[in-house]
Amino acid sequence: MYKTSQNKIAIFLWKFKLPQPYKLRMKNRLLLLLPFIVSLLPACQSQEEETVPPNIIYILADDLGYGDLGCYGQEKIETPNIDALAASGMMFTQHYSGAPVCAPARSVLLTGQHSGHSQVRGNDEWGSRGDVWNYHAMLADSTLEGQRPIATGTYTLGRMLQEAGYTTAVVGKWGLGAPHTEGIPTNQGFDYFFGYNCQRQAHTLYPVHLYENEHRVYLNNDTIAPNKKLAEGADPYNLENYGDYFLTDYAPELMFDKITNFVDEQSSKEPFFLYWATPIPHVPLQAPTKWIDHYVDKFGDEEPYLGENSYYPSRYPRATYAAMVSYMDEQVGELVEQLKSKGLYENTLIIFTSDNGPTFNGGTDSPWFNSGGAFREEKGFGKGFLYEGGIRVPMIASWPGKIKEGSVSDHASVFYDVMPTLAEVAGKPLEIATDGTSFFPTLLGHEQSQPEFLYWEFPSYGGQIAVRMGDWKALKLDLQKGGSSWLLFDLKSDPLEMHDVAKENPKIIKKAEEIVAREHTTSPNERWRFEELDGV
Repeated sequence: MYKTSQNKIAIFLWKFKLPQPYKLRMKNRLLLLLPFIVSLLPACQSQEEETVPPNIIYILADDLGYGDLGCYGQEKIETPNIDALAASGMMFTQHYSGAPVCAPARSVLLTGQHSGHSQVRGNDEWGSRGDVWNYHAMLADSTLEGQRPIATGTYTLGRMLQEAGYTTAVVGKWGLGAPHTEGIPTNQGFDYFFGYNCQRQAHTLYPVHLYENEHRVYLNNDTIAPNKKLAEGADPYNLENYGDYFLTDYAPELMFDKITNFVDEQSSKEPFFLYWATPIPHVPLQAPTKWIDHYVDKFGDEEPYLGENSYYPSRYPRATYAAMVSYMDEQVGELVEQLKSKGLYENTLIIFTSDNGPTFNGGTDSPWFNSGGAFREEKGFGKGFLYEGGIRVPMIASWPGKIKEGSVSDHASVFYDVMPTLAEVAGKPLEIATDGTSFFPTLLGHEQSQPEFLYWEFPSYGGQIAVRMGDWKALKLDLQKGGSSWLLFDLKSDPLEMHDVAKENPKIIKKAEEIVAREHTTSPNERWRFEELDGV
């Protein structure tokens, strides 16, 4: 009894760093103080419990618009589980992706470097290797898969959390390094990977194979190449003619099985970091039949999509898009229930967001769904563009007992803020300088000043740069063609970015130019350089 009490007192003295006079030397004095000290032990224990780092689950949807969730105003698509997640935590109204398309958004997220510094600034399919767009050729030769890799030793979000004692996993779509290169997930800070290594392979949700760590896992699907059209003369109104596009092994279902297995395995170990990069609702339009039928009943009949704007045909394109979102929502609900059943929910931070705004191809109808919400979503303003519809994304954070239920934040944040934020969450001092600022205080409900600026550059779709400064948003297009004049929008009064006020505000434009001059660096990849800024 006496020895046990001594140990408890030693912990107490160390924990609270009491000065030397309190380190009593004589047994009788120690015993006199014992009741007082033991009475304080619950506070000591409570403080120790609070230092246990939480599990972190980061869910990244693919091409989900700002307005595609019920909690963000969606009226046609049902997302009760994600809405419940928002009700349990905090909704962000001014959160941004790091880029308007897949690979650079993921690079910014995982490295904490904005797209003026990031290794990956656009989608690069590394075409110098051969016929990389040939689906059958890729099946025969895995060296044709994947995108140009990030460098060996890149300090990623996964690596940072590994150093903080986390077991790390990524399930879903990678896109940052081809098989057999230094860029694969298990070389970049992740203990486990399952999913698509290659973005192009994700152009079917019934692929012939996925990857588990470094190896292919072959599925019970046929080799239906992306963009395959209906058979000649087939009746487009006959659902039976779409059978080629609905095979046996649905990749999002297999991925979710791996997620539940991972959570089960880690439930007794903790902490863990799960990066769930779901390919949903990126086209092609493929979803479980039960959900498609649900929305056919809800929306009624509609005209088929015949594949004329890329990807697969779809008998019920609107119903299928909604079905994909609701299926993802269903999985989110199942994951939350699993966390609760395992006793993990109370000590898990869940963040849900999207990699960019809604797409304009593959049979989707973003304007019909109002997928951009308060922002424009039609082609030229959604995915692929630095207008708000292309980069403003939903973001929800839930952490029981830490984040206030039903709270809403207008703090402006961006993907490159995630690394410093999760470093604080994990109690891990960052070993590198990032371009981001932690929004951890905002998560806990504390006041936090807005960033001086947010920065994007994107070398594709003509070449674009955007800078947000307070409510001002400066945008420049066609940089690959010599550049256009700056556009300037007041997002507070003009969220649709309809009224250019650049001529009336030359000082704001000058400030944007100064930020670009300071933040832009020339990319080693010639594909991602700007004639106007880099002289090439």
